[in-house]
Amino acid sequence: MTEAITARRSRITPERQAELHEAVLDLLRDVGYEALTMDAVAARTKSSKATLYRQWGSKPELVAKALRCTQPVTLREIDTGSLRGDFARMVECSDDAQMAKDSALIRGLAHAVHESPELHKALRELLVDPEITGLQVMLRRAVDRGEIDPGCPALDFVPHLLIGAFIALPLIEDRPVDRSFLGDFIDAVVFPALGV
Repeated sequence: MTEAITARRSRITPERQAELHEAVLDLLRDVGYEALTMDAVAARTKSSKATLYRQWGSKPELVAKALRCTQPVTLREIDTGSLRGDFARMVECSDDAQMAKDSALIRGLAHAVHESPELHKALRELLVDPEITGLQVMLRRAVDRGEIDPGCPALDFVPHLLIGAFIALPLIEDRPVDRSFLGDFIDAVVFPALGV
């Protein structure tokens, strides 16, 4: 049974999957999460609703995976040999326009997350947790190389710092995070907190 489902799921090409994800994000921007329906996604992408459910399982999973696909690189993939190099690569791989669009979408989903435990779970499992795990791997390598003291109390709070920056900047300065801000924030806040 599982092999049959996997075989059916693999029929969608990466290009078609990217097209479907982009359509989902466009609809999210247009109508918001609550008004987004699988029927609307099917109509926008000229797909069957059955195909969407077979491929993604649910609306929350589809939304989380669509957001995930906008990430140019996962943190787990970055390993330059130094913490400063890893963070520089993370900033370099970031896209200002995409970060602005993603920030607007995340703000729009904030209310929906509180109303939908399924969306919250999907975003955590498919978007947030993999990035936090990748960040922890990056930090653990820095500890193993001797760049960070293993007892540094800030180690557990780096995800909070970075996520907080993405939430706080639009609230405080009414602008999205961009590469310049992210680089400055890491140099002024994250590295000193880690003793780097």
